Amino acid sequence: MQKNKLKELWSKGRPALNGWCSIGNPFTAEIMAAQGYDSITVDVQHGALDYGDALPMFQAMRASGAVLMARVPWRDPAYIMKCLDAGAMGIICPMVNTADEAAEFVSYMRYPPHGQRSFGPTRAAVAMPGYGVAANQETLAFAMIETAEGMENLEEIARTPGLDGLYVGPADLTLGTQNGRLKPGFDREEEEMVTLIRRIAQVCEDHGLKAGLHCGTPDYAAKAIRWGYHLTTVSGDSRLLATAAQSSVSKWRELTGNRTKPTPNGGPY
Repeated sequence: MQKNKLKELWSKGRPALNGWCSIGNPFTAEIMAAQGYDSITVDVQHGALDYGDALPMFQAMRASGAVLMARVPWRDPAYIMKCLDAGAMGIICPMVNTADEAAEFVSYMRYPPHGQRSFGPTRAAVAMPGYGVAANQETLAFAMIETAEGMENLEEIARTPGLDGLYVGPADLTLGTQNGRLKPGFDREEEEMVTLIRRIAQVCEDHGLKAGLHCGTPDYAAKAIRWGYHLTTVSGDSRLLATAAQSSVSKWRELTGNRTKPTPNGGPY
């Protein structure tokens, strides 16, 4: 059974850089995976893709050696198990608000006797010879903390047996805790948001979990690592494409004196 390279990285005290794929295309995924990320997450929740796109994306990224993960649409056993069967070595599950929900999520990740995952690793068995019950020890279960309820139950969620980490979605965490006072977005600098983000990292440290954070820039990700985060996502394929295209267009217009341009919009990811 293939070992999870993120676990090996963390055992050496090193943080991990996670890439993010929201475009449902194997070639785009292959390009992202070739850039040296430690792991790549396929966003099946908000990405412009579904399971039929995710599987060939995993296939295209296999040669990179990056740890392949998926953010599933919900705490849905069908999607969680199918993504694992497709070869995901980690699952990020959104909107986990209670310890019971965390335990339910973990149960879908593990084969009996540690969970209720059904056996049928169609692609995983091909991509990872020897795949079987040993996957219980290698697949990572990350619960997303995104709401006021999740923050209220943070300690109880962190005590869930079999949970590997907590992943912070700053946009939804802002929406869920600030009652519309702040706009959603990444790289929060407001004192109240920084306090919440740092508290999650501390709770992870207290309970032996790995803390993950979605970031917009490398600078903020580096700061998050100093706060105790073990895995940071820096932007993603759609946002990186938009940023690079915007930079190229702006430079051309500057050099040619043709400065009329539309307002760029690359989306949150």
